[in-house]
Amino acid sequence: MGEAVRVATYNVHRGRGPAGRFRPERIAQVIAEIRPDLITLQEAQHYLRPGKPMFDAPWLEKSADLRPLSVTGRPDEQGWRSNVLLLRPHATLLSPPRGLRLGGWEPRGAILAELDLGGGPFRLAAAHLSLGAATRRRQGQALLRALGTGPPLPTLLMGDLNEWRPGASVLGLLEPVFGAPAHPPTFPSFRPLLALDRILGLPHGLVRSVWVHDTPASRRASDHLPLVAEIDTGLLGRGMAGGGEGAALSEPHSPRA
Repeated sequence: MGEAVRVATYNVHRGRGPAGRFRPERIAQVIAEIRPDLITLQEAQHYLRPGKPMFDAPWLEKSADLRPLSVTGRPDEQGWRSNVLLLRPHATLLSPPRGLRLGGWEPRGAILAELDLGGGPFRLAAAHLSLGAATRRRQGQALLRALGTGPPLPTLLMGDLNEWRPGASVLGLLEPVFGAPAHPPTFPSFRPLLALDRILGLPHGLVRSVWVHDTPASRRASDHLPLVAEIDTGLLGRGMAGGGEGAALSEPHSPRA
């Protein structure tokens, strides 16, 4: 077992807490509490403020040592389809990141990137899936196809999957491939009952020590609580020689509803 890096996923509810007030500075404070090496955010763009970044990037860099990853190349966009990826300055980007359109009634999507946080290269998909079960299944198939391209690499899939039933909908696709690491409930933040947010990894054992960041600040900041995990860099360093578990990424399963 190698050293660990800390990753997190957080649906920030467009900067609104459970009471509905637009307070994005609370989200930034929660991120600073977590102190992750990498965090992916969903709903990180206010619908009524198009083209205006939600977060004060210089403040985040000073307080949490994190920078937004540019996906579109446009300085007024901190992410892709309301997904934002924040990284430590020492992170190495191994190829240009790209946005993946996932369709659905809502403009859902994912950020795909190949990174090295200091322990070895890996492939990342940071996603926000739709509310409809059939749409989520199609989105899961698109993610597996995208993650199955290129050379075999350890892989992280994380975000708000909008599914809590084991083996159902998109989890019926993903769990046979990634397994089912601990998935404590994250929604609603004031009384968490549903495990909508997930951090999944290949090879098995890559994701360890999964927990919810449940603090007074996080219960006020959004309707989701952040999900946090440690990643075993020893497994990152071994790569995915010979395919092995990684081959399953290109072979979607047929889930039940």
